Amino acid sequence: MLKRYLKMVQTSRVYDVALETPLVEAARLSARLGNRVWLKREDLQPVHSFKIRGAYNKISGLSKEESAHGVVAASAGNHAQGVALAARKLGVKALIVMPRTTPEIKIESVRDYGASIKLTGDTYDDAYLYAADYAQQHGMTFVHPYDDAEVIAGQGTVALEILQRLEEDIHAIFVPVGGGGLIAGTAVVVKALRPDIRVIGVEPDEAPCMYEALRRKRRIKLKQVGIFADGVAVRQAGKEPYRIAREHVDEVITVSTDEICAAIKDIFDDSRAIAEPAGALALAGLKRYVSDNAIVDQNLVTILSGANMNFDRLRHVAERAEIGERREALLAVTIPEEPGSFRKFCRSIGKRGITEFNYRYADPARAHVFAGVKLQRGDDERQELVEQLRDKGYPVEDLTDSELAKLHIRHMVGGRVPGLKDELLYRFQFPERPGALLNFLMSMGKRWNISLFHYRNHGADYGRVLVGIQVPADSRKDFRKSLDKLGYVYWEETDCPAYNLFLGEG
Repeated sequence: MLKRYLKMVQTSRVYDVALETPLVEAARLSARLGNRVWLKREDLQPVHSFKIRGAYNKISGLSKEESAHGVVAASAGNHAQGVALAARKLGVKALIVMPRTTPEIKIESVRDYGASIKLTGDTYDDAYLYAADYAQQHGMTFVHPYDDAEVIAGQGTVALEILQRLEEDIHAIFVPVGGGGLIAGTAVVVKALRPDIRVIGVEPDEAPCMYEALRRKRRIKLKQVGIFADGVAVRQAGKEPYRIAREHVDEVITVSTDEICAAIKDIFDDSRAIAEPAGALALAGLKRYVSDNAIVDQNLVTILSGANMNFDRLRHVAERAEIGERREALLAVTIPEEPGSFRKFCRSIGKRGITEFNYRYADPARAHVFAGVKLQRGDDERQELVEQLRDKGYPVEDLTDSELAKLHIRHMVGGRVPGLKDELLYRFQFPERPGALLNFLMSMGKRWNISLFHYRNHGADYGRVLVGIQVPADSRKDFRKSLDKLGYVYWEETDCPAYNLFLGEG
């Protein structure tokens, strides 16, 4: 299998349209991590991602008859642009099927390459089903984003370039994983030519489809996936990528949203490039791997796979990057409501930098403070600070790893309502499109009262909402049934300490 795939990679025609991108050392990050960290700059491709390679390799290999009928693809992002550009270059008509939730900037990018566009459904799965059916009905070729041998071979040219550029010893190559096309292409090339090099996949911990498939020794379909790293938000790994990964990938690791944000900042600090979340995913995994395994003095390569980032997402990235680097702690501290107590508490924090400070009167005896505190020594210093505050008699809740606190509470401190009864708290996620927020509110129904509501646009394809709802105990079973019928992803947060301190009845 390796020889067959290697020949396919070596004879690929991707360079008719793709660039041989540079492999550059991230000097500042190398010094910080005690290793030589290399970035494979696929963000410099004409479509700002590696996807052009696989798409072009697939379409360029079609027969004249197949080319005459045209191609169809389902995608809301980089694959769509890759197929559209490849089809234009080869003079093949293309239809790109995209979810209705796709941001306008991505739709316009595909349209600029001359492809036809069909918007349908709210998710990639909806678009995929429509595209596959349309291709079959009209005799067109469906260009799969990852589960196709020609696509895998096209992506494999990334690894071939890495090995040609860096002939000295390489400890590991870190690859972002969605459906698995890129890591499959990387694995077949590396294990055929330099089997001593470790191939390590990286996935978000909220979308670990390949990680779970390898762990369970079978492909599984995740019930839901997080959408921050939308380029790899895939529910099931491809059949062929999984088969290759099972035999030739050394390891798949997962990282958090905060770690991805920190990696985006690292890339910017070193190269001034702004990677999309999926583009920085592999670097986040590299950093985790170095920390967990005490790796030093090694060549480590990471694939910066794309840079198609909506500008308004940068706000969210900046908020989370310091937490991801463990350079910020989020703390909820209760202080006495008496003259001088606020000043005394500030002195207890010492000369540490403050990133955020929210103060709210709770009752005549106490007040609650929500504080963001800069750290120099990561988690060790955070734990020391918490213990110091507790030793001085302050009740402290460490909210650094609370999604509720980071997404909502920090923007809502001070919303307590004395005497509020029967309130339950839920986080919801729904497809983001014009009118979506109104539709969400209408779908909540009229039986239960909405007592709290917080929505903040994060520049993503999905909206995130925090809702407080008054539900008497005798109707909670019916209420939860109604939530399931809505069809939205949700989490209950009623017992979260951040809610009880800053928003709940207390």
